[in-house]
Amino acid sequence: MIRVLLVDDEALVRTGLRLLLQTAPDIAVVAEADDGRAAVEVCARLTPDVVLLDVQMPGLDGVDAARELSALPVPPRILMLTTFDAETYLLPALRAGAHGFLLKDAQPGQVLDAVRDTAAGRHALAPEAVDHLVARAAAEPPPAVPPRLSSLTPRGREVLAAMADGLSNAQIGRRLDLRVPTVKAHVSRIMEKLHCASRVQAGLLAQRAGLGEGAGRRQTDAC
Repeated sequence: MIRVLLVDDEALVRTGLRLLLQTAPDIAVVAEADDGRAAVEVCARLTPDVVLLDVQMPGLDGVDAARELSALPVPPRILMLTTFDAETYLLPALRAGAHGFLLKDAQPGQVLDAVRDTAAGRHALAPEAVDHLVARAAAEPPPAVPPRLSSLTPRGREVLAAMADGLSNAQIGRRLDLRVPTVKAHVSRIMEKLHCASRVQAGLLAQRAGLGEGAGRRQTDAC
């Protein structure tokens, strides 16, 4: 059972989301909160699997709440949900520790799938969000390798490059001829060394450093 905390300052939105999630036999809404501060307090007490988090709220907004939620001893997976422009909030939300980003006009099935993907450790991004990330990455020249990446072993950089390409642990194992437990160990060390709260953060850092096949294609296209 996937335990979900709903966070939105509009009671009507929370009610609609709760009714939707209750139609899924594998999802349970364990609590609701109407602002970011309350979300952090409830999450610390109940340790839900997924927090479905609105972006704009009074007091502590969704981005700042995501940052505090990611710092909890038992951090939840965070799925941001907003009616606002994805370009404005997408990267700040991901850098704050969000694992997914959906618009509130998403279809009911998309919301349910996103909750399941987020709980399973996958990243759920609205098509608009993916388009924005691709366009932004293509427009930016790769900067110098951040100093933090120099702390990684050569194998660690290979694993990070595969993460930047969006590969799962099993896919990374097949690419690098590694066992999945070994890949998981590498990923944990990478996240710790780079001080990243999520795979998305680590992947973005790697892409900005020019790692991954996607980065290689961008450099070739620019030549």
